[in-house]
Amino acid sequence: MAPMIPLKPRFPVWQYLNQPLFHLAYPLILNPRRYWFHYRVELLERCFMQDLESQERRD
Repeated sequence: MAPMIPLKPRFPVWQYLNQPLFHLAYPLILNPRRYWFHYRVELLERCFMQDLESQERRD
């Protein structure tokens, strides 16, 4: 098995600039550091959910 190369995601500039305004489900985050943290958490959750779905298909 090949060794896994860790990916380092870059700051999502386009997503940061295109945040929905006045949306109750998605609060506007103006601080770039806070947005970067929030984005990484959501990315980790999406990856985790994909991993769970792929494991459920194998079972």
